[in-house]
Amino acid sequence: MPEPRPYATLLAKGADRRQVILAVAQRLLARQGWRSTSLAQIAAEAGVTRAGLLHHFESKDQLLHAVLDARDAADDRDVDRSGDFIEQLERVVERFDRSPELIGTFALLLVENLEPDAPLHDRLLDRHRSSVDTIEESIRRGQRAGRYRADLDAAVKAAEVVAFLRGMELLWLLDRSIPLSEIFQEYTRSLIRQLSPATAV
Repeated sequence: MPEPRPYATLLAKGADRRQVILAVAQRLLARQGWRSTSLAQIAAEAGVTRAGLLHHFESKDQLLHAVLDARDAADDRDVDRSGDFIEQLERVVERFDRSPELIGTFALLLVENLEPDAPLHDRLLDRHRSSVDTIEESIRRGQRAGRYRADLDAAVKAAEVVAFLRGMELLWLLDRSIPLSEIFQEYTRSLIRQLSPATAV
């Protein structure tokens, strides 16, 4: 087996270093938010110089977007956007346990970027709208198939579900002792009751 060429080893180390920087950024952003986190802090904790960090991420904005890219990629791996949203809801608790740092980072970045001129506002708003649209379309598919009530406003229910998820993320970050599985199970059962054609009045 041929020896790895030096540049291949360097590239591998570079990729590893990029992941370390990204992991440190996620941790600091979840703890401090982006306003209170500097590139110098991230570089120091990652064990690189500021110039070394800028080799991988050209600016703080680029690093922020990379953190969100990681969160979006984790969501995309875990979620079947063409499937039934209730089935997806039943698996959300697993994501909380698996990626608490990504949830924490996203929650803080969301709160810090509510104003229209904030650097991540547009991206976070687009992601929110995409989440609502995905759930709305899942409800509409269920309505067309006769599984869900035809008189239910899919857009309103989708907005409610996303609001529930965002609220649970914040509450769980504040208090990890809340009975997350039981809350999600009860909410899922209530959704099934509300959506079932048998409950239509």
